[in-house]
Amino acid sequence: MRKPRDIDAELRALQDKAKTLKARKVVQLGELVIATGADGLDAETLAGVLLEALDGAKQPDAQEGWRQRGAAFFRGRTRSRKGAGQPSDDNPGAAANGGGHGAR
Repeated sequence: MRKPRDIDAELRALQDKAKTLKARKVVQLGELVIATGADGLDAETLAGVLLEALDGAKQPDAQEGWRQRGAAFFRGRTRSRKGAGQPSDDNPGAAANGGGHGAR
């Protein structure tokens, strides 16, 4: 005879795992803010920038440009310890085109 499943224990385990994943996500977002240098902004400015990005995300060209710049940022961070805001060698035009800030 099979042992009955303890559904409540399984549910608690899944809830604990979800809490752990959510906490990890929060930590990673904080690390991303620091890695990009955005921790130098006050909370209201950072929130405004993020909200502006969400509004701009409705424009596929802008979103693709942000994605490419983000990918270049991560490639640059793994190869060397360049400062935030420095264009990587993979994307030398990032500084020249304004890096996408405010470009719509």
